Amino acid sequence: MRASILTRLRFRLALWWDARLLPLRVGRRPLGAVLALAQRSADPTYHELPLPYILKRVRRTLRRPLLMRDRRCLREGLLAFRFMAAAGYEPELHFGIERTSLSGPELRAHCWVVNDGKTVLNPPEATVVPILIHPAFTRPDCHTAQLDGLSFS
Repeated sequence: MRASILTRLRFRLALWWDARLLPLRVGRRPLGAVLALAQRSADPTYHELPLPYILKRVRRTLRRPLLMRDRRCLREGLLAFRFMAAAGYEPELHFGIERTSLSGPELRAHCWVVNDGKTVLNPPEATVVPILIHPAFTRPDCHTAQLDGLSFS
């Protein structure tokens, strides 16, 4: 079923607005607080939108950022994750560390989005070591690792 024009317009407006506010919301917050920003309700608001359309709009909306230029994968990953969940998909947000940066003065991290076991946005290089997988919908009885001590730079 094809999404109505009104649904597409609401989606594009919400995506544009969230993209503009994301740098202010993320800032230098701990990872746990950043992941809370990506959570969306289990009610599929944009259930008629196909996955390729969502990914295309996310990339297009974020192609010329004013802020968070050095964190493109995080920017795209958070928004794609949020809107994929709002469309009824069950994405996973994966985080990893660049293996070659472990011996350097600064760690380099990467973020990518997986849906149904396939990477759909920002595929990692072979040298990236996965360290965290954040599912779209977590059960209330599920305890996750303490993330407040981690932050993105």
